[in-house]
Amino acid sequence: MSSLLIRNARLVPLGAGETAPDAPVDIAVERGVVTAIGSALERPNGVEEIDAEGRWVIPGLWDQHTHLAQWTLSSQRLDLAGARSPEDATRLVAERIADYPDLPVIGWGHRSAGWHREVTVSELDAVSGDTAVVLISGDGHHAWLNTTALLHLAMPVRDSVVRETEWFAAYPRLVTLVGNDGTSPEAYRRMLDEAAGRGIAGLVDFEFGAGIEEWSERWVQGCDRLRIRAATYSHLLDDVIAAGLRTGDVLPGCDDRATMGPLKIISDGSLNTRTAWCCEPYGDAHKLEYPSGQPNLSGADLREQLARAHAAGLEIATHAIGDAAVREALEAYAETGAHGSIEHAQMARRDDVRRMAQLGVRASVQPAHLLDDRDLTDKIWGERAERCFAFRWMLDDGVELALGSDAPVSPLDPWLAMAAAVHRSADDRGPWHGEQALTVREVLAASVDGQPTVAAGSRGDLVLLDRDPLLRDVEATDTAALGRELRAMPVALTAVAGRVVSDAR
Repeated sequence: MSSLLIRNARLVPLGAGETAPDAPVDIAVERGVVTAIGSALERPNGVEEIDAEGRWVIPGLWDQHTHLAQWTLSSQRLDLAGARSPEDATRLVAERIADYPDLPVIGWGHRSAGWHREVTVSELDAVSGDTAVVLISGDGHHAWLNTTALLHLAMPVRDSVVRETEWFAAYPRLVTLVGNDGTSPEAYRRMLDEAAGRGIAGLVDFEFGAGIEEWSERWVQGCDRLRIRAATYSHLLDDVIAAGLRTGDVLPGCDDRATMGPLKIISDGSLNTRTAWCCEPYGDAHKLEYPSGQPNLSGADLREQLARAHAAGLEIATHAIGDAAVREALEAYAETGAHGSIEHAQMARRDDVRRMAQLGVRASVQPAHLLDDRDLTDKIWGERAERCFAFRWMLDDGVELALGSDAPVSPLDPWLAMAAAVHRSADDRGPWHGEQALTVREVLAASVDGQPTVAAGSRGDLVLLDRDPLLRDVEATDTAALGRELRAMPVALTAVAGRVVSDAR
């Protein structure tokens, strides 16, 4: 842990009703913890001193839901976010193969729920020949593979996409196609530096198939820039329990910036894949094998996993997007006494939001998803859209909110997430269900891992900003302007545990 003295910084009040001094203050960090705030603090010998020159200081930001290996790999993948049809996607694949005939094609980002028809393996085969092709959907819940890739990854040949549990099991085997250069220590360091430049001090890593030992190895290879909470999945739960790791414990070979995270359970699917488990059928249910989506595991299995992880001292992060999945997850938390979060909570009934608060279950949400899902939600969930991304209900009912990105599903950018929660629009249209919008102060408070306004005793995770992040000079009702300002927020410096990890002054 490091020591640091920051002079002439303006404190930003985060809590409701809190105030901050009008004049800039000095902030002393000793061994990774803020020890004093005041005027003209004495600098101990050998301690780095930084003049904030009147900049604003907030606690380090967190992204509470990421898939870091996928994010590091995304820059090397064929970008299919702009594909508006199967024909668009196959054209882009053919062009990539023409340019790089000796390499497999890994694509990312298409959202086929808005396409005019279902895709087939045979049409992908027609443009790819013997080149392996794996096109991962933008929600990460299904992949469109050609026959060569299906055979290489030891999956049954079929003429349809690979969904949910079958895809999650196959994903780690992609390394046999592409190698692991994209997830080398060098690639991770670049990714962590990029995150630090946005003011991020900590990340929760939900990477599929990753073992805890992988972070221990990266840590000693220089990937110790930020705080990391490493989650696990059910197929690795025995290993975590055998190692005696509980949520919050320091990972082997690391320091207390790298800790054990929760057990991740994917209880249902996604909107784009039409597998999110809902109480009522989808608007296009006649096209679906499961008209209301479906759970990925039985209620008994869900409860068994929660109970086992809870008994071992682990929190649980339960992916639940549809309202039926949210309700079932809350029943499981109540019956087992387990602690943790609902990840996504994309559609929920008001009484379930209130129960989330009563149980003390955190809502880990990704506001930028609403920018991508707005039109599709209106189309296939209809009137239920009014209870999607229901952030205002959650805060008003006393649910703890934690913001994230689900990167690479959405960009790893906390300012984009905050802007989406405040304005709820990404184009010239007005806010989508603006009654569920949050204030700037509320989104900041939901982005700092529960840290209070910087004070003695705070973590030494500090971010200097060139702009007042509360945007008190912008009309509070002009959410479009607030969103623009948040997206463009200039980050001058990020320090983690008293160590400067990004400096753009």
